[in-house]
Amino acid sequence: MNNMKTCFSPKRSSSSFIAHYPSPSRFTLPTPSRSFSDSVMMQTLEVAEPMIVKWDPEASTYAKVTSLFYENRVEAFEFIKLVNKLHKAMHTLAAENSNSELLIRAQQLMQIAMKRLEKEFYQILSMNRAQLDPESVSIRSSRTSTRSSLSDFADESDEDVGQLLGAVEDDAEGVMKDLKLIADCMISSGYGKECVKIYKIIRKSIVDEGIYKLGVEKMKPNRVHKLDWDVLDLKIRNWLEAVKIAVKTLFNGERILCDHVFSSSDTIRESCYAVITKEGASILFGFPENVAKNSKKSHERIFRTLDMYTAIADRWPEIVSIFSFPSTSIVVNQALNSLTKLSDSVRQDLTEFESFLAKKSVKTIVPGAGVHKHTIDTMNYLSLLGDYGVLSDILYDTPPPENSFMSESFFDSSPAPAVSLKLAWFIFILICKLDDTAKHYKDVSQAYLFLANNIQHIVSKVRSSNLRYLLGDDWINKREQEVKKFAVSYERVAWSHVVDAVPKTVTEMTREQARDHFKNINIRFDETHRKQLPFVIPNSKLRDEIKLSIAGKLLPAYREFYNAYRVEMAKDRRFAGVVKYTPEDLGNALSDLFFGSGRGSMSTSGSGSSISSESRTSLSR
Repeated sequence: MNNMKTCFSPKRSSSSFIAHYPSPSRFTLPTPSRSFSDSVMMQTLEVAEPMIVKWDPEASTYAKVTSLFYENRVEAFEFIKLVNKLHKAMHTLAAENSNSELLIRAQQLMQIAMKRLEKEFYQILSMNRAQLDPESVSIRSSRTSTRSSLSDFADESDEDVGQLLGAVEDDAEGVMKDLKLIADCMISSGYGKECVKIYKIIRKSIVDEGIYKLGVEKMKPNRVHKLDWDVLDLKIRNWLEAVKIAVKTLFNGERILCDHVFSSSDTIRESCYAVITKEGASILFGFPENVAKNSKKSHERIFRTLDMYTAIADRWPEIVSIFSFPSTSIVVNQALNSLTKLSDSVRQDLTEFESFLAKKSVKTIVPGAGVHKHTIDTMNYLSLLGDYGVLSDILYDTPPPENSFMSESFFDSSPAPAVSLKLAWFIFILICKLDDTAKHYKDVSQAYLFLANNIQHIVSKVRSSNLRYLLGDDWINKREQEVKKFAVSYERVAWSHVVDAVPKTVTEMTREQARDHFKNINIRFDETHRKQLPFVIPNSKLRDEIKLSIAGKLLPAYREFYNAYRVEMAKDRRFAGVVKYTPEDLGNALSDLFFGSGRGSMSTSGSGSSISSESRTSLSR
């Protein structure tokens, strides 16, 4: 049809054309020479000319300032129907007699009609920005269920057109249908280039404006490198919000609109969408790559990198679907490049974190043998890493740690995912550091309690986060066994001399012998209790378990000894006060331990408030 447009393009105005040619009713040819195609053309011209001339923008002020589609949509559909009939008649006549003067007349009318439709197309696009907002379009439509072309109704009766108009659900849908109707007509008539030019200019400005309003800007690499982290972090957070809206609404809505308006031509749909979105999309998806390649590195900033990777990865199917044209593959490639650079940056940050763990000095001991700040910070970091499912993809082909000792004894679940091995390796380095720290405690019992506390914190953090699924129950059970081992060692070193001071069996002994046993118990318990008061066990479960274990070894034997000789001691004034503690007093004293200095008290009054009622009852038995 483009050839036809080129052939039939007389350079004369519509007014001179109308003056030169009489109306169809007065335009006749000798009957013998009139063919069937001539007759069809004559009939079509007779019907189409009045309507087309009426809406010639150059023929009257009314036609110039008035919109056909806004003035009378029924007449607009009739206009489209007549233009399609005119084009069909021209096509038929050209095949039979390409030199017919009627073709020149028809082509001149066609030019007038196309100018009208070009004007209408521009007005509808420019005056309906709200109705054609990408968000409105994406909500109301689906690219996979595009409505059938309204041009199908061009050959239907006015009644059918009326039914069609009544079926329009809202302004947005009506505007989209009008645009499609005009586009179909212009493209089929060989005037698609004019239509497409208008569409590209207007819709590209909307996409570019949308990207600008979302706060996404194209930045040079050296500018990214110079930005303070607080400023860059703000831009990243803004981008994270922008990419959600851009993919779901802006680019998706534009794709839906473009597919609908130009559904009659795959080539035009692709050309339009590529021109409209390519620049804005490249800026959007190029930002993460720019940040990954040019921002200052720090393992503490890894989470923003992972946020950007996740934002693209989670929307990957949508990105590939929306930019599925060959000419928009550059956008998909840009998004893929960003994923690649972001994953490289994450791996680099993890390498730096590993180096940080290995070099970190944790020689400073924690008062009370509590949880080291390095343990808390490291586990907070690792638990946050565990929240990112994309980490498994990023580390998929990462080789396992070289230290075979860790692989065999610390994490023997084989084969294990690379991300699990990586996280287990970090914790292994942490525990090695903690083991070195424990050696700086002068009191061996404190060293054991320090290790029990810190590994218990590691286990608790793993259990309460996604690390549980990455490291597995077997790994957790092994670490819990280590906690129990260190707890048992702590009890043995700190309390065995107290437990050993209590006679294991009540045998016949003199009052003097019983007195010596009570004195020895009092001295050892007082000394140990005073020494243990500064100790702390933050985990309530571990705290109760250790208390109950100590009480279980100490109190039953002491109660039996106490019940057997306390009356004998009371009979002799020489032994007054030698029975210092009742079994309940010892239980209450134990219940006040492991909360740190100042919490403990040897008094029996109110001492049970520091432990669960169940455990306190057990301690007192």
